[in-house]
Amino acid sequence: MGSRITFFEVEILDWKTKQQLCFLEKVEPHATISDIRLMFYKLYPQWYPARQSIRLEPKGKSLRDEESLQLLPVGTTATFYFKDLGPQIGWTMVFLIEYTGPLLIYFVFYFRMPFIYGLDDRLTTSRHPVVKIVSITGDLLLGLPIISTILFILHPTCEAGNFSIHLALNSLRRESKTCKIPYPTKNPFTWLFYFVSCPNYTYELGTWIGFTIMTQCVPVGLFTLLCFIQMTVWAKDKHYTYIREFKDYPSLRVSIIPFLL
Repeated sequence: MGSRITFFEVEILDWKTKQQLCFLEKVEPHATISDIRLMFYKLYPQWYPARQSIRLEPKGKSLRDEESLQLLPVGTTATFYFKDLGPQIGWTMVFLIEYTGPLLIYFVFYFRMPFIYGLDDRLTTSRHPVVKIVSITGDLLLGLPIISTILFILHPTCEAGNFSIHLALNSLRRESKTCKIPYPTKNPFTWLFYFVSCPNYTYELGTWIGFTIMTQCVPVGLFTLLCFIQMTVWAKDKHYTYIREFKDYPSLRVSIIPFLL
Protein backbone atom coordinates (compact mmCIF):
# COMPACT_ATOMS: atom_id res chain seq x y z
CA MET A 1 0.00 0.00 0.00
CA GLY A 2 1.22 3.47 -0.84
CA SER A 3 1.78 6.02 1.90
CA ARG A 4 -1.10 8.35 2.65
CA ILE A 5 -0.69 12.04 1.82
CA THR A 6 -1.08 14.33 4.81
CA PHE A 7 -2.95 17.38 3.62
CA PHE A 8 -2.62 20.77 5.26
CA GLU A 9 -5.24 23.24 6.38
CA VAL A 10 -4.29 26.85 5.79
CA GLU A 11 -5.75 29.74 7.73
CA ILE A 12 -5.09 33.28 6.47
CA LEU A 13 -5.63 36.19 8.84
CA ASP A 14 -5.52 39.94 8.33
CA TRP A 15 -2.11 41.10 9.61
CA LYS A 16 -3.57 44.07 11.48
CA THR A 17 -6.99 42.99 12.81
CA LYS A 18 -6.17 39.25 13.08
CA GLN A 19 -9.57 38.59 11.50
CA GLN A 20 -9.81 35.35 9.53
CA LEU A 21 -10.02 36.03 5.80
CA CYS A 22 -10.18 32.46 4.56
CA PHE A 23 -9.66 28.83 5.54
CA LEU A 24 -8.25 26.49 2.90
CA GLU A 25 -8.80 22.78 3.31
CA LYS A 26 -6.89 19.84 1.83
CA VAL A 27 -3.89 21.84 0.64
CA GLU A 28 -1.19 19.55 -0.73
CA PRO A 29 2.06 19.53 1.29
CA HIS A 30 4.21 20.45 -1.72
CA ALA A 31 2.09 23.53 -2.45
CA THR A 32 4.13 26.72 -2.58
CA ILE A 33 3.38 30.21 -1.37
CA SER A 34 2.72 31.08 -5.00
CA ASP A 35 -0.01 28.41 -5.07
CA ILE A 36 -1.51 29.79 -1.88
CA ARG A 37 -1.52 33.29 -3.35
CA LEU A 38 -3.53 31.99 -6.31
CA MET A 39 -6.02 30.21 -4.03
CA PHE A 40 -6.43 33.40 -2.03
CA TYR A 41 -6.86 35.41 -5.25
CA LYS A 42 -9.76 33.18 -6.33
CA LEU A 43 -11.58 34.12 -3.13
CA TYR A 44 -10.58 37.80 -3.23
CA PRO A 45 -10.12 38.89 -6.89
CA GLN A 46 -9.38 42.47 -5.83
CA TRP A 47 -6.09 41.27 -4.29
CA TYR A 48 -4.13 39.85 -7.19
CA PRO A 49 -0.96 37.86 -6.30
CA ALA A 50 1.50 40.71 -6.89
CA ARG A 51 -0.09 42.87 -4.20
CA GLN A 52 -0.27 40.09 -1.59
CA SER A 53 2.23 39.82 1.24
CA ILE A 54 1.93 36.41 2.89
CA ARG A 55 3.93 36.06 6.10
CA LEU A 56 4.32 33.85 9.17
CA GLU A 57 4.14 36.75 11.63
CA PRO A 58 1.96 39.89 11.44
CA LYS A 59 5.03 42.12 11.11
CA GLY A 60 7.36 39.55 9.64
CA LYS A 61 8.92 39.54 6.17
CA SER A 62 7.03 38.29 3.14
CA LEU A 63 7.51 34.64 2.25
CA ARG A 64 9.04 33.89 -1.14
CA ASP A 65 6.85 32.43 -3.88
CA GLU A 66 8.94 29.27 -4.20
CA GLU A 67 8.83 28.32 -0.50
CA SER A 68 7.04 25.02 0.03
CA LEU A 69 4.35 24.57 2.67
CA GLN A 70 5.82 21.32 3.99
CA LEU A 71 9.23 22.94 4.56
CA LEU A 72 7.93 25.91 6.54
CA PRO A 73 7.92 25.90 10.38
CA VAL A 74 4.17 25.25 10.60
CA GLY A 75 1.94 22.37 11.66
CA THR A 76 -0.65 20.64 9.54
CA THR A 77 -2.91 23.59 10.34
CA ALA A 78 -0.84 26.53 9.13
CA THR A 79 -1.60 30.12 10.02
CA PHE A 80 -0.45 32.91 7.72
CA TYR A 81 -0.95 36.66 7.82
CA PHE A 82 -1.96 38.72 4.81
CA LYS A 83 -1.07 42.35 4.10
CA ASP A 84 -2.27 44.28 1.07
CA LEU A 85 0.73 45.91 -0.64
CA GLY A 86 -1.48 48.14 -2.73
CA PRO A 87 -1.52 48.51 -6.54
CA GLN A 88 1.66 47.17 -8.13
CA ILE A 89 3.31 47.98 -11.44
CA GLY A 90 5.77 45.81 -13.35
CA TRP A 91 9.48 46.51 -13.61
CA THR A 92 9.13 47.32 -17.30
CA MET A 93 6.79 50.18 -16.48
CA VAL A 94 9.09 51.32 -13.66
CA PHE A 95 12.02 51.57 -16.06
CA LEU A 96 9.92 53.36 -18.69
CA ILE A 97 8.81 55.93 -16.14
CA GLU A 98 12.33 56.27 -14.76
CA TYR A 99 13.93 57.00 -18.14
CA THR A 100 11.15 58.84 -19.95
CA GLY A 101 10.92 61.73 -17.48
CA PRO A 102 14.49 63.07 -17.66
CA LEU A 103 14.77 62.43 -21.40
CA LEU A 104 11.62 64.43 -22.15
CA ILE A 105 12.82 67.24 -19.91
CA TYR A 106 16.15 67.25 -21.73
CA PHE A 107 14.45 67.44 -25.12
CA VAL A 108 12.46 70.46 -23.92
CA PHE A 109 15.71 72.26 -23.12
CA TYR A 110 17.38 70.97 -26.29
CA PHE A 111 14.79 72.54 -28.57
CA ARG A 112 15.20 75.81 -26.70
CA MET A 113 11.58 76.54 -25.93
CA PRO A 114 11.01 80.34 -26.07
CA PHE A 115 9.59 80.49 -22.58
CA ILE A 116 12.84 78.98 -21.24
CA TYR A 117 15.52 80.81 -23.22
CA GLY A 118 13.72 83.72 -24.84
CA LEU A 119 13.68 84.57 -28.53
CA ASP A 120 17.39 85.26 -29.05
CA ASP A 121 18.48 83.33 -32.17
CA ARG A 122 21.94 82.86 -30.73
CA LEU A 123 20.44 80.55 -28.14
CA THR A 124 18.66 78.36 -30.68
CA THR A 125 21.13 78.04 -33.56
CA SER A 126 24.37 77.14 -31.80
CA ARG A 127 24.59 73.81 -30.04
CA HIS A 128 27.64 71.93 -28.82
CA PRO A 129 28.14 68.62 -30.74
CA VAL A 130 27.81 66.66 -27.50
CA VAL A 131 24.37 68.18 -26.93
CA LYS A 132 23.27 66.94 -30.35
CA ILE A 133 24.72 63.48 -29.76
CA VAL A 134 22.91 63.10 -26.45
CA SER A 135 19.62 64.32 -27.89
CA ILE A 136 19.78 61.74 -30.69
CA THR A 137 20.95 58.77 -28.67
CA GLY A 138 19.06 59.50 -25.47
CA ASP A 139 19.99 56.84 -22.95
CA LEU A 140 21.30 54.39 -25.57
CA LEU A 141 24.85 55.72 -25.83
CA LEU A 142 26.49 52.31 -25.60
CA GLY A 143 29.98 52.20 -27.11
CA LEU A 144 30.21 55.96 -27.79
CA PRO A 145 33.05 57.38 -25.66
CA ILE A 146 32.42 61.02 -26.64
CA ILE A 147 31.44 63.43 -23.89
CA SER A 148 32.00 67.07 -23.16
CA THR A 149 35.63 66.66 -22.01
CA ILE A 150 36.70 63.85 -24.81
CA LEU A 151 38.46 62.39 -21.63
CA PHE A 152 35.86 60.16 -19.90
CA ILE A 153 34.03 57.01 -20.94
CA LEU A 154 31.99 56.66 -17.77
CA HIS A 155 28.56 56.50 -19.42
CA PRO A 156 29.07 53.66 -21.93
CA THR A 157 31.23 51.69 -19.48
CA CYS A 158 28.54 51.78 -16.81
CA GLU A 159 25.86 50.86 -19.35
CA ALA A 160 27.89 47.77 -20.28
CA GLY A 161 28.42 46.98 -16.60
CA ASN A 162 24.72 47.29 -15.79
CA PHE A 163 23.88 44.98 -18.68
CA SER A 164 26.48 42.42 -17.52
CA ILE A 165 25.13 42.38 -13.95
CA HIS A 166 21.57 41.77 -15.14
CA LEU A 167 22.79 38.90 -17.33
CA ALA A 168 24.59 37.36 -14.34
CA LEU A 169 21.52 37.69 -12.09
CA ASN A 170 19.22 36.23 -14.76
CA SER A 171 21.60 33.30 -15.23
CA LEU A 172 21.59 32.68 -11.47
CA ARG A 173 17.78 32.66 -11.37
CA ARG A 174 17.64 30.18 -14.26
CA GLU A 175 20.02 27.80 -12.48
CA SER A 176 18.05 27.70 -9.24
CA LYS A 177 14.58 28.65 -8.08
CA THR A 178 15.89 29.37 -4.59
CA CYS A 179 17.63 32.59 -3.58
CA LYS A 180 21.43 32.34 -3.84
CA ILE A 181 24.36 34.66 -3.21
CA PRO A 182 25.55 36.19 -6.50
CA TYR A 183 29.30 35.92 -7.06
CA PRO A 184 31.66 37.43 -9.67
CA THR A 185 32.08 35.54 -12.94
CA LYS A 186 34.77 35.66 -15.62
CA ASN A 187 33.19 38.86 -16.92
CA PRO A 188 35.27 41.73 -15.41
CA PHE A 189 32.15 43.88 -15.03
CA THR A 190 30.81 41.41 -12.46
CA TRP A 191 33.90 41.78 -10.27
CA LEU A 192 32.10 44.61 -8.53
CA PHE A 193 30.26 41.85 -6.66
CA TYR A 194 33.42 41.58 -4.53
CA PHE A 195 32.60 44.95 -2.98
CA VAL A 196 28.86 45.68 -3.24
CA SER A 197 25.65 43.68 -3.00
CA CYS A 198 23.86 45.55 -5.79
CA PRO A 199 26.38 46.49 -8.52
CA ASN A 200 23.52 47.01 -10.97
CA TYR A 201 22.54 50.08 -8.94
CA THR A 202 26.19 51.17 -8.75
CA TYR A 203 26.50 51.03 -12.54
CA GLU A 204 23.10 52.68 -12.94
CA LEU A 205 24.27 55.59 -10.80
CA GLY A 206 27.46 55.85 -12.82
CA THR A 207 25.42 55.92 -16.03
CA TRP A 208 23.35 58.87 -14.85
CA ILE A 209 26.43 60.69 -13.57
CA GLY A 210 27.95 60.27 -17.03
CA PHE A 211 24.74 61.47 -18.65
CA THR A 212 24.76 64.52 -16.37
CA ILE A 213 28.36 65.32 -17.30
CA MET A 214 27.55 65.04 -21.00
CA THR A 215 24.46 67.20 -20.90
CA GLN A 216 25.55 69.62 -18.18
CA CYS A 217 21.83 70.01 -17.61
CA VAL A 218 20.49 70.96 -14.17
CA PRO A 219 17.22 68.91 -14.43
CA VAL A 220 19.24 65.81 -15.35
CA GLY A 221 21.52 66.46 -12.39
CA LEU A 222 18.55 66.73 -10.05
CA PHE A 223 17.14 63.50 -11.45
CA THR A 224 20.50 61.80 -10.88
CA LEU A 225 20.41 62.93 -7.25
CA LEU A 226 16.89 61.56 -6.77
CA CYS A 227 17.92 58.30 -8.47
CA PHE A 228 20.87 58.01 -6.09
CA ILE A 229 18.61 58.42 -3.05
CA GLN A 230 16.03 55.89 -4.27
CA MET A 231 18.55 53.32 -5.48
CA THR A 232 20.40 53.57 -2.17
CA VAL A 233 17.17 52.68 -0.35
CA TRP A 234 16.62 49.67 -2.64
CA ALA A 235 20.27 48.57 -2.39
CA LYS A 236 20.33 48.76 1.42
CA ASP A 237 17.13 46.75 1.64
CA LYS A 238 18.57 44.06 -0.65
CA HIS A 239 21.89 44.08 1.23
CA TYR A 240 20.26 43.54 4.63
CA THR A 241 18.04 40.82 3.15
CA TYR A 242 21.17 38.95 2.01
CA ILE A 243 22.72 39.34 5.48
CA ARG A 244 19.59 37.98 7.18
CA GLU A 245 19.24 35.00 4.85
CA PHE A 246 22.88 33.94 4.50
CA LYS A 247 25.14 33.48 7.53
CA ASP A 248 28.19 33.17 5.26
CA TYR A 249 27.46 36.36 3.31
CA PRO A 250 30.73 38.12 2.31
CA SER A 251 31.57 40.65 5.02
CA LEU A 252 33.48 42.97 2.66
CA ARG A 253 30.36 43.88 0.68
CA VAL A 254 28.38 47.06 1.27
CA SER A 255 25.15 48.20 -0.36
CA ILE A 256 25.97 50.37 -3.38
CA ILE A 257 29.23 52.37 -3.17
CA PRO A 258 32.39 50.29 -2.53
CA PHE A 259 33.90 50.80 0.94
CA LEU A 260 31.51 53.68 1.72
CA LEU A 261 27.78 53.00 1.54
